[in-house]
Amino acid sequence: MSAESKTPLLDTVTVPSDLRQLPEETLRQLADELRTETIDAVSKTGGHLGAGLGVVELTVALHYTFNTPDDRLIWDVGHQCYPHKILTGRRDRIRTLRQGGGLSGFTKRAESDFDPFGAAHSSTSISAGLGMAVARDLAQGDNNVICVIGDGAMSAGMAYEAMNNAGSLGSRLIVVLNDNDMSIAPPVGAMSAYLSRLISSRSYRGLREIAKQVVTHLPEPLERTARRAEEYARGMVTGGTLFEEMGFYYVGPIDGHNLDHLLPIMRNVRDAQDNRPVLIHVVTQKGKGYEPAEKSADKYHGVSRFDVITGKQAKGTSNAPSYTKVFARSLIKEAEADDKIVAVTAAMPDGTGLNLFAEQFPERCFDVGIAEQHGVTFCAGLAAEGYKPFATIYSTFLQRAYDQVVHDVAIQSLPVRFAIDRAGLVGADGPTHAGAFDITYLASLPGFVVMAAADEAELCHMVATAASIDDRPSAVRYPRGEGVGVDMPERGEVLAVGKGRIVREGSRVALLSLGARLQECLRAADELAARGFSTTVADARFAKPLDEDLIMELAKGHEVLITIEEGSIGGFGSHVLQFLAVNGLLENGLKVRPMCLPDRFIDQNKPEAMYEDAHLKAADIVSTVAGLLDQQDSAEQPARA
Repeated sequence: MSAESKTPLLDTVTVPSDLRQLPEETLRQLADELRTETIDAVSKTGGHLGAGLGVVELTVALHYTFNTPDDRLIWDVGHQCYPHKILTGRRDRIRTLRQGGGLSGFTKRAESDFDPFGAAHSSTSISAGLGMAVARDLAQGDNNVICVIGDGAMSAGMAYEAMNNAGSLGSRLIVVLNDNDMSIAPPVGAMSAYLSRLISSRSYRGLREIAKQVVTHLPEPLERTARRAEEYARGMVTGGTLFEEMGFYYVGPIDGHNLDHLLPIMRNVRDAQDNRPVLIHVVTQKGKGYEPAEKSADKYHGVSRFDVITGKQAKGTSNAPSYTKVFARSLIKEAEADDKIVAVTAAMPDGTGLNLFAEQFPERCFDVGIAEQHGVTFCAGLAAEGYKPFATIYSTFLQRAYDQVVHDVAIQSLPVRFAIDRAGLVGADGPTHAGAFDITYLASLPGFVVMAAADEAELCHMVATAASIDDRPSAVRYPRGEGVGVDMPERGEVLAVGKGRIVREGSRVALLSLGARLQECLRAADELAARGFSTTVADARFAKPLDEDLIMELAKGHEVLITIEEGSIGGFGSHVLQFLAVNGLLENGLKVRPMCLPDRFIDQNKPEAMYEDAHLKAADIVSTVAGLLDQQDSAEQPARA
């Protein structure tokens, strides 16, 4: 242990079994050191800071009380898990967070036995935990299963579906509700902490059981009245009536930063003998212990690298606007001209740019919480009444509402407009947030219009186009990050639906791009021209409906046709190949190659490195074309005597 170390106690802890050897009175110091280490690590890597700072004491208490990893500890979403990773054998790699080849920014089963369930999307923990609890019961095991879920994640229906099921099954399950928004809890003080400790104790639960036995001997009306009086009295004191009604034994609210409150309650719950699921309501402060985070409006939810002393974050130097801001500004322009336009987000107003829209049109912007299924059908209802809803949802989050997209929107041909942010690979958030599948899962639906923006000006035009489509659903996908720096129109122009554009004319090779790989196609065309291969570059604009005239022209006028997209197998390239095959355009020597994301998940890295890994860079396009034409040219050479 270094005399210079700022974390002398933490230096003695590699895994939770080391933590459990420490005297309880040292845990306050350990938590302070863990907070210091978390701040320092994220200042080097960037990532989710505020959520992790809010659960430092809770993390210490859970690993100190429970026998992890035999006791399963599941973190919902996982963006608050950095302190957990430091305590579970990964401190030596914590400064590789979200880097290529480094630790994931979320929980990940392949990374550690202490991550029993991987997550980066919300509201999955209780379902997974209940599955593990039932598996334990079937195997006649006796370990604990603990799920930590935030108050935001509790806005999703899946959490309540799981709780309803858990309440009826009777499997032993511990759910910790981490309430960091004060949205549920009354003020927390010594009295509520005392009551929470009391009602979690074995003696109180024993008295309750005796009372229940007594009231069963009362006449039925009195029995019913006594039971309700007891339950609702506890609900008035603790706020837990809802959870009690779902079959959970409710404990709380308690101060999630006070280890003197947390530890005895955790022990009481751990040592309980009954099989009823328990919910512990813990109130925490996001960004706790780091003043710049505490004072920030977003509590430093997601940060780039920053200076620990000042909290100032490093910013990029690009002058091009982000696609997200271009979308927001374009939608505002359309909404100024059309009061039927409304915008809907699922708990991501800042991430989708709808915070800007809400400033202009607060009565026409709706945040439905982490409830994508509800959000999509909510939009369908708006569309059915003649409004023009823009469902503004990340590509991977929209996956959560696919049945609603099909059943409630597509089948009824309702003109819901889907604005799909984070299309393509997204860098440090890795495969859980990579928008790889939306082209495939939307373009397969009858009647859908699916657009992909090649640059920020095209996005502006596509927002205007979506606003004009009133007879069917439509979607526009666009990537994370900055645009390419093209000139921007004052307002978008409505595009002809299903029509692409020729960007550069050539004669031998055709590159047909959908979306933001267009710039790579232009670079590839320059390189191919230098090699003597005259190249046409076309921007498809639409994955559906296809520009069949354009595809036919490219197929008949070139020797090689390459499709390029930032999407999975089964997307744009598959639709083009289907059209070519059905129309006999593959039978006259045309060489076709689809280029898309590989059939595997790509781990986090810098976006450029991820696209290099996916073989979707200009050099890969050149290599694909050159391989086909060099092979053809060699075959056409006369055989030597």
